[in-house]
Amino acid sequence: MQSELRKRLLEAFTENESEYLSGQYLADLIGCSRTAVWKHIEELRKEGFELEAVRSKGYRIITIPEKITANEIALGLKTTTLGSHIHYEETVDSTQKIALRLSLEGAPEGTTVIAEEQTGGRGRMGRQFYSPKYSGVWMSIILRPKLPPQKAPQLTLITAVAVVQAIEEVTGLNPQIKWPNDILIDGKKVTGILTEMQAESDRIDSVIIGIGLNVNQEIEDYPEELRSIATSLFIESGKKVNRAELTRQLLLNLENLYFLYLKEGFYPIKLLWESYAVSIGKMITARMLQGSLYGKALGITEDGVLLMEDETGKVHQIYSADIELEKRK
Repeated sequence: MQSELRKRLLEAFTENESEYLSGQYLADLIGCSRTAVWKHIEELRKEGFELEAVRSKGYRIITIPEKITANEIALGLKTTTLGSHIHYEETVDSTQKIALRLSLEGAPEGTTVIAEEQTGGRGRMGRQFYSPKYSGVWMSIILRPKLPPQKAPQLTLITAVAVVQAIEEVTGLNPQIKWPNDILIDGKKVTGILTEMQAESDRIDSVIIGIGLNVNQEIEDYPEELRSIATSLFIESGKKVNRAELTRQLLLNLENLYFLYLKEGFYPIKLLWESYAVSIGKMITARMLQGSLYGKALGITEDGVLLMEDETGKVHQIYSADIELEKRK
């Protein structure tokens, strides 16, 4: 309730930018006392919002913090479901772990866990995901689609399209998707997506989508072993990116695509995904636990499975693999 009131305060300030709003006006707007308004404003100041108070005029917002707190994300968020409940932490082991706990406790669909830093961020196949403080977007989103479990992988592909669109819209960069869940810019990884499902035999209980997006890191911020394979939006564009704006756009795009998917099925998402795919039509090596395959990436099935044609003309369905965009030597 407290965070909801502060969200409404912030909305009032941004809708009346540069104007002073009286304490009584704000109290009437959010349904509390003027003393309570003052207390909420003090809490916003602690989060880094600069608010000016002038006697007989009221309050106005001066600057918004670069940190991505729950209030900062909520400020201007246009979704109806995703991000309607935001759980914010400064430092966590993993946003996925917190989201899983909240999911098991009955958190509603759209609940979003976001942190400034992950000390134990995870990628696919148990790999560590580098998630330093104040530089990226590290978050997990709880979805509860009424779908059979075999449909869950499609949500990873939907998320990938949402991330690419958000990066395009906020930065003007042109990222591409490497199946199934890596977002690349000029061949270097800028985003990873991890999808984890809780389900019964015939239905999904929840799907937790983890997103790690490298935003404002400089090349020197990366460990030496990652500098040749990882990048950030700042490195690629030369401009610092507002992480809260990017988060809001990502949540909005994901919500729109998710609702489109639930209404019309995977086909429109499939077309979008393939339009952004870096590997379609190219020769790739798919490295799997049982061995490697070399061939041409043809596209994806309605279930999000990668189709690859080998040198004999046989088409293989790839369910899980590391994809390399390099020719056999």
